[in-house]
Amino acid sequence: MHLNFLIYSYFPFGGLQRDFLRVAKECMSRGHSITVYTLSWDGDIPDGIDVILVPVTTRNRIKRNEAYTEWVQAALRKRDNSLVIGFNKMPFLDIYFAADPCFMEKATEQRGFYYKFTSRYKHFKEYEEAVFAASQSTEVLILSPQQRTAFEKYYRDCGPRLRQVPPGISIDRKVDTIDRKIGIKLRSDLGLAATTKLLLQVGSGFRVKGVDRALRAMAALPKLELENCHYLLIGQGNPDRYLRLAKKLGIAEQFTVLGGRDDIPRFLATADLLLHPAYSESAGYMLLEATIAGLPVLTTSTCGYAFHIEQAKSGLVCSDPFEQSQLNSYLAQMLGSLDTADWSKNGLEYGRQDELYSQASAVADFFEEFLAREA
Repeated sequence: MHLNFLIYSYFPFGGLQRDFLRVAKECMSRGHSITVYTLSWDGDIPDGIDVILVPVTTRNRIKRNEAYTEWVQAALRKRDNSLVIGFNKMPFLDIYFAADPCFMEKATEQRGFYYKFTSRYKHFKEYEEAVFAASQSTEVLILSPQQRTAFEKYYRDCGPRLRQVPPGISIDRKVDTIDRKIGIKLRSDLGLAATTKLLLQVGSGFRVKGVDRALRAMAALPKLELENCHYLLIGQGNPDRYLRLAKKLGIAEQFTVLGGRDDIPRFLATADLLLHPAYSESAGYMLLEATIAGLPVLTTSTCGYAFHIEQAKSGLVCSDPFEQSQLNSYLAQMLGSLDTADWSKNGLEYGRQDELYSQASAVADFFEEFLAREA
């Protein structure tokens, strides 16, 4: 069968983008042909995938999305009745892969009253309704129970069209035992002492990932603990705001930022704790990747995959609504218990579940079932 994948942009280090590429490769391995419509592609294009760069030049995000939608819709009219799968919310989709949270929940609970009068609100509300409104028939693949709760709250009739899929952790991230030799070499490269407690955060989009929360929690540590800690942030984004905040908080010497990279398992094997106090996240793959690598996790309940941390007993999860004082307390508590708690051992054990690595296969199965049902 022919599959049309719609995604606004591709770059190697985004969770949505990695989901998309794993699913595309799985479908291609089954003999299906793939056409991708995107505004930008950063990185190598796998053999066998036809990538079409949609010719939209405006920098205005709303006009860009609308122009993309119009152009792709016109292009698809020239094709046969092939499947249309979106990795962003937009009209005319057969299937939507929900890697993003519910827009209406964020707009209602995290924005001020006047936000509802902006063009941004009207645009994203319209595009979300094009998927979830009662008049639509788009099937939706969700990543977490948290998403189901949010979408059903704001679109009461969408429940039967929602199907939760398993995580898509790459099988090469599975760890049986932690290789301590990796940590010795990497700490030396980073200029850190063997006894320094390394706090790691990985993810693009620093604002949503809660980097400001992490820095404040770091700064709240007792002086002796703080002097023996270093916070390493890895991801794509402009770090200037957070470097200034670290300087203001007096922890600039304990804070380092690196760009997005492919060798994250080395850092998971080296760090002492994953710090991920995100404001909102549909999934949060790094929570699971850290857990199965034996790295204790401190996160927030607004991350879709936070329930895995609770099930695995591989760390601590801050409550919702978020309170900075709780994050500060949990960070100090975890740093003081790293040598005695079972978080690392529990995470390695949790990683032995085959389901954690089965997303691409499950999603490809659903595509085939959908077409068989439609036929």
